[in-house]
Amino acid sequence: MADITKEQVLETLKTVRGPDLEHSIVELGMVSDVFISDGKVYFSITVPAEQAKELEPMRLAAERVIKEMPGVKGALVALTADKKAGAASPRPAPAQAAPHGHSHPHAPHQPPRAAKIGVPGVKAIIAVASGKGGVGKSTTAVNLALGLLANGLRVGILDADIYGPSMPRLLKISGRPTQIDGRIINPMENYGLKVMSMGFLVEEETAMIWRGPMVQSALLQMLREVAWGELDVLVVDMPPGTGDVQLTMAQQVPLAGAVIVSTPQDLALIDARKGLNMFRKVEVPVLGIVENMSYFIAPDTGARYDIFGHGGARKEAERIGVPFLGEVPLTMGIRETSDAGTPLVAAEPNGVVAGIYREIAANVWKQVAGSPQRAAPSIVFE
Repeated sequence: MADITKEQVLETLKTVRGPDLEHSIVELGMVSDVFISDGKVYFSITVPAEQAKELEPMRLAAERVIKEMPGVKGALVALTADKKAGAASPRPAPAQAAPHGHSHPHAPHQPPRAAKIGVPGVKAIIAVASGKGGVGKSTTAVNLALGLLANGLRVGILDADIYGPSMPRLLKISGRPTQIDGRIINPMENYGLKVMSMGFLVEEETAMIWRGPMVQSALLQMLREVAWGELDVLVVDMPPGTGDVQLTMAQQVPLAGAVIVSTPQDLALIDARKGLNMFRKVEVPVLGIVENMSYFIAPDTGARYDIFGHGGARKEAERIGVPFLGEVPLTMGIRETSDAGTPLVAAEPNGVVAGIYREIAANVWKQVAGSPQRAAPSIVFE
């Protein structure tokens, strides 16, 4: 059987009516770029943020008709809200819609954060971010999550790095997640953590050549259409930098705060400042900075070496007025346990470095628990 094509998907989606009940979601320009991989179809439907809940049946209808297509193994469809959201408004009578502020695609005074939707059962969502790659952010995120777990909390971790997911390897998880009623995904689990990653859905060697809307669609579905259950905190391992994923999380998800990971040297701190500034601009609290690879302890002599300098992240935290969460040394143990998929906090729970991670986790949670959390509306899937 020939592979399914983008044109066939769009033709099928023409049977799904938009909000005006006259035109299809394709005619209204609501369908994002369509991506097809291994028989699975990925796309998003752009809607006004304030109408996301009431337009859920439309999303379900689009998902259903695609899944029924011959040759389709599955579909990942999400509702998203961006500057094109006005396209979802009925074409007739634009003058009537204008006073309500919902019909203009370029309306400047409609910040996405006004319609942030939480995750049912999840009390707090924390982002772990860095301004650049290579600073040990994912390793920090995993051990932070395990530190929160060791401190008695119910914890999940979402691998938000669509292009380079690392959680399957860091947590030694393989296989594919199961689905509930063909739609809601059961998270994978190891070491007591509930885990979701794009790495569970595609082969490790698959090149993810996706544009912004597709990344946004996949991220929001992995976040909101996973059976997380009751969690005190969901740790989100962000990709490095300040791109589409970071903005999607900051603008559309009620983050309790962000943890910034940096190494001590000046170049890493310059990039870390970019991440700090981004979160501040979108009004996400910065919970603090972690100085990773802060110093090296020689395994044979126990001597300490400040390979990347030392104390830069602490000074930066003091300079800009955010908490300094702690120093994590560079040790052979962290490297070896990360490569083996047995994170240090789980492999050596009574070790010195595990204690550092638990202390960082306690500092993070103290801030989150002490901040008033805005109640997020529930999402009804059925």
